[in-house]
Amino acid sequence: MRTPRSARLSLAASIAVLAPLVPTTLVTAATTATAATPAVANPGFEQGSSGWNFTSGTGVATNNPHSGGRFAYLDGGAGKKVSQTVTASTAGSYDVAAWAAAGGTGGALEVRVNGTLTRSVNLPAKAAYARYTAGQVAVKNGDTLEIAFLSGNSWVNVDDVTLTPSAPPAVPVVNPGFEQGSSGWNFTSGSGIATNLPHAGTKLAYLDGGSGKKVSQTVTVSANGSFDFSAWIATGGTGGKFTARVNGTLAGSVNLPSRSGYARYTVSRVSVNSGDQVELAFESGNSWINADDVMVSPSAPADPVATSSDPKVVALFDWAKHKANSWVMLPGTVGALNVDESHRSGSGEGAYGASYWAGYAHRSAYYSRDMAHQVAGASVLGLGEANKSMLRAFAASATPEHKYFPVWALNFDNQTYLSTDYGSPQSFVREVPATFELVEKANAAYRWTGDSDYVNDPDFWNYYRHATKEFIELHDGKKPNGVAEGTGNGIFAGAASYNEVGEEHLAEAGDTIGSQYQAFRAMSALAADKGDSGLAAEYKTKADNLKGYFNDTWSGSGSGSAMVRGYKTDGTALTGWGLENSWFMPMKQIMEPGSRTDAYLDYVDQQASGSGKPANIEAISYLPDTFFAYDRNDTAWKWMQYVYDQRDVQHPVAKQGPNGDYPEVSYTLVSQTIEGLMGVQPDAPATFLSTTPRLPSGMGWLQIRDIKIGGNTFTLRHDGTTKSALTNTTGATSYTWEARFPGNHGTITVDGTTRTAATKTVNGTTYSYITVDVAPGATATAQVS
Repeated sequence: MRTPRSARLSLAASIAVLAPLVPTTLVTAATTATAATPAVANPGFEQGSSGWNFTSGTGVATNNPHSGGRFAYLDGGAGKKVSQTVTASTAGSYDVAAWAAAGGTGGALEVRVNGTLTRSVNLPAKAAYARYTAGQVAVKNGDTLEIAFLSGNSWVNVDDVTLTPSAPPAVPVVNPGFEQGSSGWNFTSGSGIATNLPHAGTKLAYLDGGSGKKVSQTVTVSANGSFDFSAWIATGGTGGKFTARVNGTLAGSVNLPSRSGYARYTVSRVSVNSGDQVELAFESGNSWINADDVMVSPSAPADPVATSSDPKVVALFDWAKHKANSWVMLPGTVGALNVDESHRSGSGEGAYGASYWAGYAHRSAYYSRDMAHQVAGASVLGLGEANKSMLRAFAASATPEHKYFPVWALNFDNQTYLSTDYGSPQSFVREVPATFELVEKANAAYRWTGDSDYVNDPDFWNYYRHATKEFIELHDGKKPNGVAEGTGNGIFAGAASYNEVGEEHLAEAGDTIGSQYQAFRAMSALAADKGDSGLAAEYKTKADNLKGYFNDTWSGSGSGSAMVRGYKTDGTALTGWGLENSWFMPMKQIMEPGSRTDAYLDYVDQQASGSGKPANIEAISYLPDTFFAYDRNDTAWKWMQYVYDQRDVQHPVAKQGPNGDYPEVSYTLVSQTIEGLMGVQPDAPATFLSTTPRLPSGMGWLQIRDIKIGGNTFTLRHDGTTKSALTNTTGATSYTWEARFPGNHGTITVDGTTRTAATKTVNGTTYSYITVDVAPGATATAQVS
């Protein structure tokens, strides 16, 4: 059985304020949570045809459900329809969503209010299920709302229909997809509504070529904030613009290139106050412009921007940051709890805390393993409050009753997810590496933010102490050696490894001992910042001793396929390929650098590139981190590109849709760009950061603007591996910058002045470096000859 570890609902539409094509979740805003939502009868077709109307050529089948045992189907060919009409008992705005698969194009999800088409979403040719949403359907009390699925040129399968209140938009754009014609919009001469080439639905706005033509709408903002305005646009020439004006002043503008196919364009980070007037406008150029599907969403807390000589890394980073931000849950949202594949409505509602999705689409939870791997990417995006609330919730769950294991999954209200993963304090999913990774990642979050709660909050501090002491003592019985163990009896009894495939009955695993080593190192750093030098020294010694024990004894004497990666409950050593319990050993840097580790890294790359490649993309997302740890930059970049290139490939868990919709993918690509390629190591509590250029062969230069560390943002540029420039862009604090370069260099030039370089060896690599204070607003440039 493949991992119940991962969890999420579909897409965090709590931040997609107006999104006719963006999937929504089982959440509502707190202000609409008490509205009487019209009920869809038999939403999963488990009661056959009950509640639905079927034309000839449609029906209910059992061979390809999205969940449960049944689904609705439509044969290919025009005129076939599956529909249901419900009556609204409360005025409001609603989102209609369904999971659908199609063998060809032409199918559609349509919503009609009192017989008038209000929303239409085209269903693409996609054999695997994906979730499609018709959003922001406005109704009055007593209105009839028809939900209909229409046939295309091939079969269409439909399942799991939901009707949920829309989050109330802070920027309430009217008629965003132009399905109500000109309603809500202003049109000059030479512009209007057409039906010949919509992006979605049946209508679009057009502007003829020539200056002075404009399609616009002005709305009143109901909340303070920063918003992104997007639209799908096609153009026949240059000169056109998509603009946003606040109270008459231009706040953002995108020049539209000549592109006959639709593409999404965004005016980003428009700051507004409640009561402001925002005008969105499409302005004509030297040829025709078509516009459709306007969307509004809150801007990410941080907005790092990549530029480079290599367009691939720019595209990768831009996609990853926007996709990662789409998984953010806004605090105060009210939504379903304990949703899973068997209980699609969950067990009630709760007020969500600051959080983000970390796992699968069909469960209303975030998971410890996924979340641990997403902390760094979330930090880069400024999601410090979400990281803290999620980490604290896991820490608080590690009670004596749980033998200091944190629970495996939490609902978005930060309470235990009681569905598939938790039965009782004696029977819940738990995997030993997660206990240690949460210590390591809390320290990482602290280094990014400088938030003193990570060392002063009792929930955190008690967790660190118990995880690195009592937890180990309680779980070290079969092979007493100071290494925490699993039971060998499956995930509900406590597993030693993240690798859930097979029946190896592991007591100790490579991913556990590597994660325990990093937890010891984190505990030492946290104790030092708390002012406990004795405890800091104690845990540094523990980390050093554990690393020595691993390399001298635990891992055996071989490398490659002969490297020991775990021990069974009967004491038998295991070698060969073990997925997570193989690559976590070098990733956690417990392996001593040298020829043995070099050979093992070759083995990991060989296995992952061949028959040992994991089927699930989220497992592969660890490989760039593994190779960056030993400065194998070309290999790390190879795996980053592989993960990115697989974003549109179907995930092996069909309910997930494409690989790119697994949140771990986008979050790790964000962190691997910043911590990997750019080599950023923040220490906000000490107002310090170090950088190491790790650009792969062929990437001439890479710059990231607005890297948020503590209360400051920075712009960092690397030219190859010999020149770096750092700008302290915003914030009131000076930072000390350690500019590192690989190799042994006698001097480094800083802003034109030659200085003697110092050297250090980090995980087997020798670096030359200098330190320089960078004041607010200042730029420093360091270069080796």
